[in-house]
Amino acid sequence: MTIFVINPNSSAHVTDGIDRAVDPMRAASPVPIEARTLAEGPPGIETQAHVDGVVTPLLDHCAALEPQASAFVIACYSDPGLAALREQSARPVIGIAEASILTAMTMGQRFGIISILSKSVPRHMRYVGAMGVMDRLAADLPLELGVLDLADEDRAFERLKTVGATLRDSAMADVVILGCAGMTAYRAALEDHLGLPVVEPCQAATAMAIGRVALQQTR
Repeated sequence: MTIFVINPNSSAHVTDGIDRAVDPMRAASPVPIEARTLAEGPPGIETQAHVDGVVTPLLDHCAALEPQASAFVIACYSDPGLAALREQSARPVIGIAEASILTAMTMGQRFGIISILSKSVPRHMRYVGAMGVMDRLAADLPLELGVLDLADEDRAFERLKTVGATLRDSAMADVVILGCAGMTAYRAALEDHLGLPVVEPCQAATAMAIGRVALQQTR
């Protein structure tokens, strides 16, 4: 049995980053953790059309893995297909956006989100509102970098530092969430720079999946 962490875009370098981010957690997991790429997905999930378009191939991908799965993690900050996969699967299904927000609220009173693009923010606002936690949100601010741009480490980290500092100093966030699975490599360095807790969503969701699997083993 395995915890499958599914990257719904087709960029292997994003999946590699997710795999590195969750690797330290493997020692604590009762089952193996495998990061996978959805080959049918776009190179980056940056629009609502992208979010909607990956749901069917994601469900098909996970259906084929169901007999071997202990849990599924949807590793995209829009949590595409989360409700549908929970309906389809008998396994725990964790979305990284939901998991990161829940985790952040245990680490501080007001969380800030760093998005990739301005057009990502309305999707996040709808999600935070649907979760009923808008009063805990300090702000959601974009880098104005696409998913593929995040591979440029110098450029991406400079923007992360600038936007993170604005969330801390102007929006008064006391915990920051990285709002894209393509930002995995920057969590520790950004946390050190800001002096605030920084939540990497793939790690937060995988930790929840490990906990759910461990709970099932107590029966």
